[in-house]
Amino acid sequence: MDWNAKWIKSQEDLGAVAPEFSVSFALRGPVREAKLYITALGVYEAQLNGSRVGSFILAPGWTSYPKRLQYQEYDVSDLLQEENRLQVLVGRGWYRSRMPGWEGSEYQKKLQEKPSALLAQLEIVYDDGSRETICSGSDWTVRESAVRFSEIYDGEIYDATRSEESSRPVEIYEGPSETLIPQQGEEIREQERIFPARIFTTPKGEVVVDFGQEITGYVETNMKGCAGEVLDLSFAEVMDKEGNFYTENYRSAKAQYRYVCRDGMQTYKPKLTFWGFRYIRINSFPGGMTAVAPERFAAIVLHSDMKRTGRLSCSNPLLNRFFENVVWGQKGNFLDVPTDCPQRDERLGWTGDAQAFVRTASLNFDVEKFFTKWLADMAADQWENGYVGHVIPDLIQNPKPSAAWADAATICPWTIYLAYGNPEILENQFECMHKWVDYITQNTKNAGLWTGGEHYGDWLGLDAPSGSYKGSTREEFIASAFYAYSTSLVIKAGRVLGKDVSAYEKLYHTIVYTFRRTFPDYRTQTECVLAAHFRLAENPQAAADQLASMISSCGTQLQTGFVGTPYLLHVLSDYGYTELAYSLLLREKYPSWLYPVTKGATTVWEHWDGIMENGDFWSANMNSYNHYAYGCVTDWVYSVAAGINALEEAPGYAKVRISPLPDKRLDWLEASLDTRHGRIVSRWEKETALWPERELWKYQITAPVEAEIVIAGKSVTVPAGTYQFYSLVEEDGEA
Repeated sequence: MDWNAKWIKSQEDLGAVAPEFSVSFALRGPVREAKLYITALGVYEAQLNGSRVGSFILAPGWTSYPKRLQYQEYDVSDLLQEENRLQVLVGRGWYRSRMPGWEGSEYQKKLQEKPSALLAQLEIVYDDGSRETICSGSDWTVRESAVRFSEIYDGEIYDATRSEESSRPVEIYEGPSETLIPQQGEEIREQERIFPARIFTTPKGEVVVDFGQEITGYVETNMKGCAGEVLDLSFAEVMDKEGNFYTENYRSAKAQYRYVCRDGMQTYKPKLTFWGFRYIRINSFPGGMTAVAPERFAAIVLHSDMKRTGRLSCSNPLLNRFFENVVWGQKGNFLDVPTDCPQRDERLGWTGDAQAFVRTASLNFDVEKFFTKWLADMAADQWENGYVGHVIPDLIQNPKPSAAWADAATICPWTIYLAYGNPEILENQFECMHKWVDYITQNTKNAGLWTGGEHYGDWLGLDAPSGSYKGSTREEFIASAFYAYSTSLVIKAGRVLGKDVSAYEKLYHTIVYTFRRTFPDYRTQTECVLAAHFRLAENPQAAADQLASMISSCGTQLQTGFVGTPYLLHVLSDYGYTELAYSLLLREKYPSWLYPVTKGATTVWEHWDGIMENGDFWSANMNSYNHYAYGCVTDWVYSVAAGINALEEAPGYAKVRISPLPDKRLDWLEASLDTRHGRIVSRWEKETALWPERELWKYQITAPVEAEIVIAGKSVTVPAGTYQFYSLVEEDGEA
């Protein structure tokens, strides 16, 4: 893209007000094609002749702004008239919002010091072949908009009573040029509209709208108002145990919305921000609270424009609700970057959450483009010494990386490669991958291990000592285990790319040898999980046996946190404990995946007991009810319960292994997955009509490619097609 446009800004500091830039122009004749290229320091909404340009919400999206700033290309041919006016509203967005919780971040402070600014170039091709370019520059004007305040965490204020202000000349600004890149990620778009499930009055007398589902997005309201009347809304995820509106877990995020009415009927939705919420409290409403009615409100769901690819369903209603919660959690947190949560004063691209969930993410939705963009930001933010931050974009800039968080640098690219079969992701990220492993090698205190670092440990593990957020698993055990795992992934990626990885092969053998001698015993569930799953134990079966014993001895309960949970059920089923894995999956009492469902959850919680059995909250300071990481277990449902697996030798499901493992506590289960090669379907169900007194299972499998199908330990390789199988469990338990 050849930019002739100049960055422009307001000559005056407009404070919290969003500036509106504009230019007017006339066409010379009939137009063959017109394209608008545009970006901003902040987030923008462009209108041409009163019509919105494109459907990208919160454009240009969130990247590592000092190194990568996306611009967008829109075909605006159909919006042009003889006389035209292009207007662009620019809000603070991620670029210039405060960063609550980490107010001392120099990274964010430097961004905040920059002004809201715009870069736009409209290229017109006329029918006669001549061209004209309308560029942002000194002929544009700027004025204060009706958006009096807008930022990511605190919400938006809009005053519809403001008359059109006189415009003022803009100022040319030396904005970024070398860092501009074309749109790489998925656009954020409006996806669904949800209407109120109920409107009620709390014990405190507050009027609350319940949409019945926690979402990420905003509320559209239609109302009849008199000039100066105010619509004032607050947002919340849950109600407290007395049934009152609860916002303490939003921490310092004000999460409010205020609209000042003009006269007459009007419909409005915010332009430059978003919220995470299920409930809204109506603090004031035009015409008074008697005018509040369900048809006045719609919750609009925002997320990156990902195609849904995977679906799960079964005979257990609670488990079905959990599957939906996982999908809603992904939608709510895949808003241009994989955030931890969408509601409180955080909403950051935590690497630990992303690596734990990436495989499930790639099953539920097509996330190749989404992760390609986010991982490119990771590579851009990686330090020269190989350091990878806790969050991407790396606003925190903590110089001490954490194991299992920074290992997203290796885990995410490899997982995306397996899911979609495109080696380009490995080409793009290989330097980032091996530099991360090199960082550990160069910064450890003990060769062959990762020691001496500072880590999050098994974050939120249930075996944590009193007062700690970390589980009891030894941090250097976790760090060294992921050191080995990341090294193994560098080796695999290097082999795919035809690179010499002999040095990493030697390093890997050293790590495994040293690990086995340093950690001969396993003290927690997570230690057993990592030792077995990463094949670091000399006897992985013994580690799995110990894990099963630990789980059973504490009442069939998991005790794992962010590090152990993603692999927990895989270890059990890989080593002969599939029934125990199902017992954990189907458990309804705390702690379990289904416990939050019994408490009314519509997304996945940050804590296993975000709402405790007595109705109290886990905490106020760190208690999100839309935190997708523990939803990672659905990867096990797809790949073990339903048995759908891509093969390393045929990534992208070019060839598949389908090896379902049913459980008699479910009458049926079905999984479907749309791949680059077509749809895979795996379904099993109890067949009671043919043999009611015996455990007879019927399997229906559709494979779009050659597949190895494994039923009850018997394997057959078949061409693409739909197949039906049966298995009979004998009285001695053999199938």
